[in-house]
Amino acid sequence: MSPLWTSAEIEDATGGTAGGTFDVTGVTFDSREVGPGDLFVAMPGTAFDGHDFVAKAFAAGAAGALVSRPVDGPHVLVADVPAALEALGRAARSRTAATVIGVTGSVGKTSTKEALFAALDRCAPGKVHRSVKSYNNHTGVPLSLARMPRDSEFAVLEMGMNHAGEIAALTRMVRPHVALITAIAPAHIENLGSEEAIADAKAEIFEGLEADGVAIIPHGTPHRDRLIRAAQGHADRIVTFGRGDADVHAVHAVTEGSGSLITAELLDRALTFNISQRGEHWVSNALGVLAAVEAVGADVALAGLALADMGGLKGRGARHTIPIEGGELLLIDESYNANPASMAATLKSLGQEPGVVRRIAVLGPMRELGAHEAALHAGLAEPVRAAKVDHLILIGEEMAPLAEAAGGAIAVDRVPDVDGATDRLLGIAQPGDAVLVKASNSVGLAKLVDRVVKGAPCFT
Repeated sequence: MSPLWTSAEIEDATGGTAGGTFDVTGVTFDSREVGPGDLFVAMPGTAFDGHDFVAKAFAAGAAGALVSRPVDGPHVLVADVPAALEALGRAARSRTAATVIGVTGSVGKTSTKEALFAALDRCAPGKVHRSVKSYNNHTGVPLSLARMPRDSEFAVLEMGMNHAGEIAALTRMVRPHVALITAIAPAHIENLGSEEAIADAKAEIFEGLEADGVAIIPHGTPHRDRLIRAAQGHADRIVTFGRGDADVHAVHAVTEGSGSLITAELLDRALTFNISQRGEHWVSNALGVLAAVEAVGADVALAGLALADMGGLKGRGARHTIPIEGGELLLIDESYNANPASMAATLKSLGQEPGVVRRIAVLGPMRELGAHEAALHAGLAEPVRAAKVDHLILIGEEMAPLAEAAGGAIAVDRVPDVDGATDRLLGIAQPGDAVLVKASNSVGLAKLVDRVVKGAPCFT
């Protein structure tokens, strides 16, 4: 197997000086993730400096290190480690013959990226590269590029942002052949000020499109025409997806078991397929995925089979059946992130859950909403009522507006933190309950999920 990088190639890409000859099979900047053969990138940081962990990385099997000061062991010495990582990412993009798909959006980008990976991997097994986790920022994107194997046929790379201009820089590094926006919602509105500004920031992804590039745009957003105008100066072709008269649209979609059965009209054919997740947002994600698969000329029928087999992702819809005295309950893990659109979508899905005795929503605050915070939290009351939620467990003072707006028809518990929410859930859970867990990632609701899933005997 050919190496991912040789020390000479790293030296050439970064302009650094090699201290020793070595080959690497992987790249990481997290010393906890280092495996045999990896290149450890010693990133500086506000709390920790990666150079302090170089010895630990070598002990874990790292084949070399990318550093800005001399270290014991094989390395490439550069003036600026973050700039060198970016240069390595650009070199990876320059040498690849892969068809590259870039994904962004206010909601659903990681789930869509994973679904695209699953779909394309069914078409080209073992030849598809993707961003891992949510590595979608100014360090995560070059890392994901640097990890791309030489022989990749497809690459799916996620791009995120907090401020205007960030995606413009990332997309020029990624240079996608296809650029997909999943949805526009008031995430990061504290920094950007309006949904229109959010749409403009997401539309920066089109600025990096390669010649003959394709822009894929959600049809249902009120900002569709704004996104289309932004794409027109960069894309050779624009494809919309969604309901109604979108280019790629659902003829019908019906709930079936724990997922949906969809008949879609694509550009060149119709396709009936299943997805293993519930909710209108997943119907939209699936249509965007198929639009991208069709755009790159891959097999949409195989992609449909992959979507049927794809389970929920940790923190993004994973479903856990938890044994409890007298039966079991369903825990829906949406703990990774939250904004008003994703909250409404997952609450709607909870409301459609069949065979449920009670619906419980454990909700924490949505962050980066700025002056809109109170109104947007209060605005969740309507989706909560529409979903027929029986019991709310709300975490933190930011959720007070929702507690007030929900009124007396719904049982509401206010708790200060995740531990309090976990204790309260353990105290009220009954057989037949469906429990939705959702908040911004910084709230840490994943701890509740881990405690409930791993400690199921505490119910009995």
